[in-house]
This record gives sequence, C-alpha cells and structure tokens, in this order.
Amino acid sequence: MVFLTRKLLFPVGKSVRKHLRSHFLDSLRLTVTGGHGGSGFPKIGGVGGQGGCVYFVAKEGCSLKRVSKDYSTKRIKAAPGEDSSKIRLLGRRGKDEQVTVPVGITVIDDSGKTIGELNEDGKTFKAAGGGPGGCSGNSFIGQPGQSRTLTLDLKLIADAGLVGFPNAGKSTFLKAISKASPKIASYPFTTIKPQLGIVDYTDFRQISVADLPGLIEGAHANIGMGHKFLKHVERTRILILIVDIFGFQLSPQHMRRNCLENVYALNRELELYDSTLLDKPSILLVNKTDLDGATREFDRIKSQLHRLEQGLEGCPEEIRPEKLIEFERILPISARERIGIEKVTSAIREVLDEAAEENLKEPDVEILARKNREFGPKVV
Repeated sequence: MVFLTRKLLFPVGKSVRKHLRSHFLDSLRLTVTGGHGGSGFPKIGGVGGQGGCVYFVAKEGCSLKRVSKDYSTKRIKAAPGEDSSKIRLLGRRGKDEQVTVPVGITVIDDSGKTIGELNEDGKTFKAAGGGPGGCSGNSFIGQPGQSRTLTLDLKLIADAGLVGFPNAGKSTFLKAISKASPKIASYPFTTIKPQLGIVDYTDFRQISVADLPGLIEGAHANIGMGHKFLKHVERTRILILIVDIFGFQLSPQHMRRNCLENVYALNRELELYDSTLLDKPSILLVNKTDLDGATREFDRIKSQLHRLEQGLEGCPEEIRPEKLIEFERILPISARERIGIEKVTSAIREVLDEAAEENLKEPDVEILARKNREFGPKVV
C-alpha cells in the first residue's frame, strides 16, 4: 500500500537540470510598509514614537535570489513606534528595516515610474516612511506608515557587454578571456542566465565583461529573452558584438542570414529597443575564423564591415537599420582556438580608456584660480 501511494502521489521522473532550476533572478516585486506610529498620552501631552522606515541598501555580492529567500512572503514591514507613557513621555522611534539588495537596482513603483536607483555600493533608498506618532495635532492617535508595492529591477553593471545571436561564441569567448566557466555547447540558447567574467591585466587592472543570453530577431518587442537581455546592455560602458563568420540560422523555419546581415540585424534590434545604445563605443568580433574558408570569407566582407552604409541597399528591409553603429575596432578571432584573444583584450582596454578621456570635462580655469588664490597680505 505504501509503495502504491508513493508511485501514485510522488511519481519518479527526470530531475530538472541544475542550470535550469537555479535560474537567474533579475526582477522582484515587494510590498513594503513603514511602521505604525505609537499612541500619545493625552493627559500629560505625551507624544508617541514615529514608526520605523524601510530602506533598500545596495551591497556588492548580494543577489535578488537571496532577497527573495530572506523575505519569502514578499512583504516587508518596519517596527512600530513606542507608545507614550508616564515613564517615557516621548515614545521611542520604531526600528528601521534595512533590506540588502544588489548593486544595479532600479526601483519602480506601481505606475511604472522609476523612483530610485542604487548603482553604488552602500547607497541607500527609503522605500517606505514610518507613520508619525500620536500628538495633539492628530488626537494622540498614531498614524499608519507608508505602504506600497515596488519592483526591484536588476541591470548588470559591467564595463563591456557581449551582444550576439545564439551560438555565436559569446560564452566561449568569455571563457577564453577570463576565469569564468559558462556552460558551452553547439546548440542555440546555451546561455540562459547572464554570466560575468573579469579580465585580469599584468598591471593588475581588471575589466568586467558580461555574457548575456543570445538575441533573436524581434527581441526589441520582447520576443525570446527580449527585454530580459536588452535591459542589461544599458548599464555597460562599451558593446562587444560577436557574429559567426558563416552566418546564423535559428531553426529550419527561420531564414539563414550571412555574417554581414547578422551585423545589420543586431544593429536593428538595438536601435528599436533604445537608439541611444548605438552611441556607446563598440567593437565587432568576427568569430570562428579557424574554420575552413573563414579567412577567405572575412577578406571578402571586410571592406563592407568597415563601411556599413555601402551595403544597406542589399540589406533585407526587415533588418535594415536607420541609424548605423560605428565600430571602434573590427577584429577576426577564434574563441575556441584562442586566436586573436590578446588583441581583443588590448582593444577593450584601449576603447574604454578612449571613452573615459572623451567624457572627461575640461577644467574651469577661473574656478581653479579662485580655489588656489592667496589669502592674507602679500609680500612684495
């Protein structure tokens, strides 16, 4: 009987693969409530303590998955303020509730409005205020704290973001330039959650590179990984586009596109999602050049890659971009054989440094002169 019960109620099946079970969490909805204010003491004019507040505090190494586990009910409430009494006329303030969240969080309210961003370690955001304590102004009745439902939207912060179609070699490339160990296979959609790798240089400088799920046509309209991928691109300083030298075909039902068409298609998806992404410094990597005929194919399309506007007439209308991306570097590589990897790591550093120099503001000579002026009597 016990055996039959186990078989019927708990059928044995294939366990879910580990990398699918522990998926990456990049959005979390929480209801936050400030503490209720304490009651006052009417006879002797005592004032109740204010309710505690709910704060979000950014911390490196934290994850939304951890936040979800710590607050499984998705409801967070701060402590109430202390009631006024004969012993303590001014009630104590309620204890604040501090919620540790990952760096890179955008706080969004129910109306879809962004009300806060936590992009630095230690930065704090007040999610819900505590209610005021009871006093003569409110008939000595403590007031409820602020309550609202907020969405924590995580966008990875990385120096460089890898953009490409499935099976273009992004994960293999990340493994070649860093110590990251993403899952690698020969079928599309291998990467199902973002991976972050650190490139170490001999002078101890480190650059972070994010490998994100592959795009498909229509990603701007949230098809496939869609916005779950594209939102992470917003926080990167430079873009690294990776394409297969021999093109890509998602499935037999989809049209096969050559290398040049894939560049236009990626350009188009980024443009339709947010055209300002095309203003970021970009590098194009043409992968899998170790295959037979790859060198000849790259030589054939090299000039067109450097002058994308010349090939627009032959580009299919559905993937034809209106605003073209400008590449700082175009490099042929083989991520699998580690061919050209050193050139790429050097190029990433150079492009980042060039972008930093461009964003550096010229010093105001007048302001510096005022700051450095002499005070007191001058010796003539």
